[in-house]
Amino acid sequence: QVQVVESGGGAVQAGGSLRLSCRASGFIVNYSCMGWFRQAPGKEREAIAGIYTGGGSPSYDDSVKDRFTISRGSAKNTVYLQMNSLKPEDTATYYCAADPKFCRESTPLHVRTYEYWGQGTQVTVSS
Repeated sequence: QVQVVESGGGAVQAGGSLRLSCRASGFIVNYSCMGWFRQAPGKEREAIAGIYTGGGSPSYDDSVKDRFTISRGSAKNTVYLQMNSLKPEDTATYYCAADPKFCRESTPLHVRTYEYWGQGTQVTVSS
């Protein structure tokens, strides 16, 4: 049974930092495409960052490129999202997504790349 579990959300003041974690379990393969998305109330789900856990460069949306960093964990199919210089407009529910396949370039930033999604973790940034 595949599970995608996020953790690490919370409430911070503007300019602060948070680190989100995500682990996908139940995949037969050792590496997968994994991404972070977010959705604010009344808005569509948008891509933030993605990466292939087996290697290669990460992909970022321009809105977070200089503030957020996605990285691979030492455990299989685990990724982190380090969020710095947070702004009130970063307030949203953050979702981790995973799919047991190779991805590169812009593919990790597409919703349709992923079959498996976590339940989401709330991030609230106050001014």
